[in-house]
This record gives sequence, C-alpha cells and structure tokens, in this order.
Amino acid sequence: MQGFAGKVAVVTGAGSGIGQALAIELGRSGASVAISDVDTEGLAATEQRLKAIGAPVKSDRLDVTERERFLLYADEVKDHFGKVNQIYNNAGIAFTGDIDITPFKDIERVMDVDYWGVVNGTKAFLPHLIASGDGHVINISSVFGLFAVPGQAAYNSAKFAVRGFTEALRQEMILAKHPVKVTTVHPGGIKTAIARNATTAEGVDQASLAEWFDTKMARTSPERAAQIILDGVAKNRARVLVGADAKILDIFIRVSGSGYQRVLTGLAGKFMPPTH
Repeated sequence: MQGFAGKVAVVTGAGSGIGQALAIELGRSGASVAISDVDTEGLAATEQRLKAIGAPVKSDRLDVTERERFLLYADEVKDHFGKVNQIYNNAGIAFTGDIDITPFKDIERVMDVDYWGVVNGTKAFLPHLIASGDGHVINISSVFGLFAVPGQAAYNSAKFAVRGFTEALRQEMILAKHPVKVTTVHPGGIKTAIARNATTAEGVDQASLAEWFDTKMARTSPERAAQIILDGVAKNRARVLVGADAKILDIFIRVSGSGYQRVLTGLAGKFMPPTH
C-alpha cells in the first residue's frame, strides 16, 4: 500500500487479529514496525512473519494498562528507530454481562485496557509524533462506539470514550497546528478471537455468545480490515468504518436517532443469547 514506506509505526495488540494484520500490512508497505502484546506466543508469530518479508521490527511484551512502562516503551521505540510516525492503539478486551450482575472490577478492567490503554499510548507517543513532523494517531474504537447494545455496557463505555477522546484530539492537533493527523476506527464484525477470549458475568454462557458472534456477526477478515484501515489512514480520514455492517449500522443510527434503542432491544431479545 502506498504512503507507508520509510515510516515507523507502532501497533499494540499485535499478537493476533486486526493488530497482527495491521503489522504485516505495514511491513509489506515498507514501514518499520514496533509490535507489542501481552500474548507473547502470538507476538512471536507476528515477529517471525515480519522478519520473513524483510520488515524491520521491534517486538516487546507490553501491558497497555501499565502507564509508566508505556512511557518508557515510547522512548525505547524512538531510540531504536530514530523516530516514530504512527501509533495504532489497537489492544483491547471484551466482556459481556448486564450491568446489575456485573462486578465493578470487570467494568474497570475493560476501561483500563480499552480506554486507558488508548490514552496511555496516545499520551506516551504524542511528543514523538509531533517531533517527527509527520505523525498520525490511529485509535481503534468499534461500532459499539457508535451505538449501545444490551449486555455490552462496559465495552460500549470504553469504545464511546475512545471515540470522544480521539475526535477531540484531532481537533486539538488542527487548532495547535501540530503535524499530527488523527483517525478513529470503528470495526464491525471482524473474524478474530475477541469473542472467544472474552469474559462474562457469572451465569452468562460465554461459549454460546462466542459461537453467536463468530457465526452471525463476524463477516470481515482481519486482513481486509487492515487494508481498509490503512487506506483510511493514507487518506487522512477522520473516521474509518470497517465492513459493510459498520457502514449500514452507522447510517441506521444517524437516521433513527435514539429510536435505534427500541429496534435493537427487540432484535436482541429475539436473536442474541441471554446476557443476564
């Protein structure tokens, strides 16, 4: 893909799914790639694939909730490659459960990874992106950052927060005339292991939820998702919708306003596995 040769890109959650596909596509496109994950086996597989295509790569275990470590990591990447142009804050987890049966700690855990992990990555690398003279922040939200779904309050909260944080950042970079572009990404149903790796509130059938997501919702491959995201990045899109489902749902939400809640509640009651 054009526009990435010579760039240094950072990808969190690069051990599988969208993160792995982004790292590989960036490497194929001529970028140097710093990859991280808590899944060291998946991370090693991504590293080997990047080395096989001759892409310069730095691989590190990183927990995005550990702020001080993230700050040190940003400096390490800058020292290793000499500059940093792009960060893809992609690492995330999922949780399902109605609010009344979900412990505080499970909501906090999702927010720590899915929201604060994005904030940590953005803040840690922003000075380096500004210094590069050609920076770009790409934060992965979700279609669940466009509308709410019963049983997904924790995930919705984090992904709505990522959207607001990132859209504000884009405007701030423009007003400050900083050389940093900013993109929010809203993937629809992607064929990854996120549902199978998700946790649930006590009593919720995680296996049924994962099977439902994999068979009914997941439509777009991680490789295709990465291509769509990078095309949007190359074109400096403010918002990238990944998958036909994301585009259709975005239009539906815009047209229906708050009425979407009535429709989704009815559909969830008929077709989704119970979340309580």
